[in-house]
Amino acid sequence: MMINNSIKIIPMQKEHIKYIAELEKQCFSEPWSENALSEELSNICAVFFAAIVDNILAGYIGMHNICSQGYITNIAVFKQYRRKGIAGALLQKIIEYALDNNMEFVSLEVRKSNTPAISLYVKYDFKEMGIRKNFYSKPCEDAVIMTRYFVVN
Repeated sequence: MMINNSIKIIPMQKEHIKYIAELEKQCFSEPWSENALSEELSNICAVFFAAIVDNILAGYIGMHNICSQGYITNIAVFKQYRRKGIAGALLQKIIEYALDNNMEFVSLEVRKSNTPAISLYVKYDFKEMGIRKNFYSKPCEDAVIMTRYFVVN
C-alpha cells in the first residue's frame, strides 16, 4: 500500500535527531551518532530531510552539496514504513533540491548486495558508475557507485 499522499518531506530538525539516530542503529552496521547528526544541522553543505507520516518520523535522507555536486550520505526508512513510497519520496525531494540548485549530479554508494535499494535508484534514473572495493565493513562488501546527472543550463 502506497501512502504518498500522507508523506510530508520536511527539513530535518533538532527534534528528529534522536529518532534518526535510532533508525541509523537499526539500518547500518556503522551508524551515525546523535552528535554527528546534530552537527549536520549547522553544516552549510548539508541537506537533510525527514519523512513524516501521521506526525511520526518514518525515514530520512542526507546529502552534502559540495561545489554543486551532491553526495548522498544516507537514506533510511523504518522497517514498518518500507515499500510504501517513502524512500522514493525522499529521493524525489533530493532530486528536486538538486534541480532547484543547478547541481551537476547526485551520487551515492550502496552495498552491492542491496538489490532493493539499487532497483529504487535505477527507477529514479541513477546509473552505475563504478565499484568501490571493500568499501563497507561489518560485513566487508563492495559498494556500487550510482549517480544521476542533470543537464545544467
